[in-house]
Amino acid sequence: MAAVHQTQPTVQLLLSTSEFVGALELIATTKEVLQQELQGIHSFRHLGSQLCELEKLIDKMMVEDFSMYARSELSRNPRDDTQLLEKERLQSLVFGLLRQRKLDFLDIYGDEMMAAAKARLLSIDDIDTEVVTKLAEQMRLMTFPQWFDLVKDVFECFLLFLRRMKATLGVIRLVVLEVLESTQKTSSAGRSHPERCQPHEAASGMCGDVAELAYLTHDGPFISDALHDAHQARAAARSGSPGADSASGEMSAVTNSTGSTRGYNTADDTIPSDLELNRLLNNIQELLHAASDISHDCCVKLLTARAKDGSLERITSSEFVDLSVAVESFAEETEELCGRRSVSLRGALQSQADRFVHRFHEERKTKLSLLLDNERWKQAEVPAEFQELADSMAGGTIALAAHKAADERKPADFLVVKGHKYAVVGTVLLLIRILLEYCQCVNDIPAIATDMLTRLADLLKHFNSRSCQLVLGAGALQVVGLKTITTKNLALASRCLQLVMFYIPVIRRHFESKLQPKHANVLRHFDHITKDYNDHVAEIWAKLVAIMDGIFEKYEVKAPMPSSCFRNVCKQMVKMHEAINDLLPPEQTQMLFDRINLSLKMNLKRQLIRLGVVNDGGPQHGLVVVDVAFYTENVQALKNLETLDLNMAEIWEQKR
Repeated sequence: MAAVHQTQPTVQLLLSTSEFVGALELIATTKEVLQQELQGIHSFRHLGSQLCELEKLIDKMMVEDFSMYARSELSRNPRDDTQLLEKERLQSLVFGLLRQRKLDFLDIYGDEMMAAAKARLLSIDDIDTEVVTKLAEQMRLMTFPQWFDLVKDVFECFLLFLRRMKATLGVIRLVVLEVLESTQKTSSAGRSHPERCQPHEAASGMCGDVAELAYLTHDGPFISDALHDAHQARAAARSGSPGADSASGEMSAVTNSTGSTRGYNTADDTIPSDLELNRLLNNIQELLHAASDISHDCCVKLLTARAKDGSLERITSSEFVDLSVAVESFAEETEELCGRRSVSLRGALQSQADRFVHRFHEERKTKLSLLLDNERWKQAEVPAEFQELADSMAGGTIALAAHKAADERKPADFLVVKGHKYAVVGTVLLLIRILLEYCQCVNDIPAIATDMLTRLADLLKHFNSRSCQLVLGAGALQVVGLKTITTKNLALASRCLQLVMFYIPVIRRHFESKLQPKHANVLRHFDHITKDYNDHVAEIWAKLVAIMDGIFEKYEVKAPMPSSCFRNVCKQMVKMHEAINDLLPPEQTQMLFDRINLSLKMNLKRQLIRLGVVNDGGPQHGLVVVDVAFYTENVQALKNLETLDLNMAEIWEQKR
């Protein structure tokens, strides 16, 4: 009875040191003694209800204490010591909560975790407060290096936060596993030795050797004797402390009798079942997964706050690479820590990559359009840096050269690529550099190769179609005020298209090395573009031939000779030759004049048939022979046309 009287003071002492399980076990044991050995004692008639109220109070204290512990641990500066503080306190709390079946304590921890994670990024959270708005604006005003340093710091803070949280959940998990193992051993022992479990032991929630408080039941000594014996044993072990207060001794007795301050009766009906404990273990892992997701979600706000005004779309490809590497490294570390592949941050980066690619492309397409709309289609000089780019690409190196100081070298008249001279306009030189920028971007960020290839194809198609509108379609007359589209303009456009076609296979190989095999089908864009460019060149040549065809429409066979028509034909051929001979390679000049010569003979034949002139040696036949001789003489004087077929016999209709 004396020991029972000391229950409440002893419980208070236990609670003062967070010995929740010991306090609960003492209450449970005392209630059991009241029911079995001290039943009917008038002075203890209210003690049972008082103990029940005390037990409820302890439940509330444990929940509040656990919440405070979680809040304190999670809100600590992540750069402080990563070791858990008050690990024993956490273990005691978890044992106590499990003892009382307060299995929702992980929900409490989850709420505290979410609050702590969001608090770290309150300054950029998209909420309607003046302070936050100002801070978010300040972040957008940072230079990219400043903002990127902030991103890396936040990533590091969240990694430390997750490591600390994993350590906390690891302690909780070990406690749950310990309880699970204990209950399984108890269950196994009960099945193996059922004779050890007596009815009165079952009623008290204890079984055989496993129950550490068995001797406190009515089959053993009274609780007062147990407390007294334990007190004497502890006093004997402590030299010089025979006068220790009885309450302290009783607390020690309870501690010893329970085996440890966190041990408890695993056969008690209040202990969670194996199913519940296993569910708790799953919830612990899910909580770690949730922490990873929340960390990623918070970091997404770093990107969205910065990207709100399009800042991230204007960074260079190398800067975007740095950001991508940092994000991927953070994602991999959180995946390793938490065992979960969180996708929100990667998704935000991919979304930003899409915007980056879109803006990258639109800026260059707009630039190309402006260049084309201001192009006068005159031969441009080739600065030495562009010749170096051409040499580098021809050698298989797809990279932009580092920016150099003003180059003192004299520009050349032609761009030389593998021994072939290309006369070019200024726009196509800048187009080659733009194409290299696309290749460099893919080199830096292989993940966007597919998207970038489709944009590059769009750029090449745009150059082809717009140059066709301006030159073949004569749009340059209105756009830049050209008086006419000359043969030189046409020849230059043809040569520029051929230069771009030369680089298409080089660019294709570069993209092919960056694409995943499953995306290889997008390379077909290059085949379509090459066909379009070849068709465009063919149309330009057809236009050059058509210019000469129109001259024969008014041919008349009459003196004086050579006729005005043939004088005009020869004059125009000489002018065309002078215009294009230096622009086109000799073999192309020869090929073009072969077509013009063949077309001229066919047109002359039609005119002679129309006029009724035949190869009969008559006066009109003689006049035609003079014109033909004049034409042959003039054409033979032109360079690079030595193999031109000047056999004019086919102009006469064969007699039947």
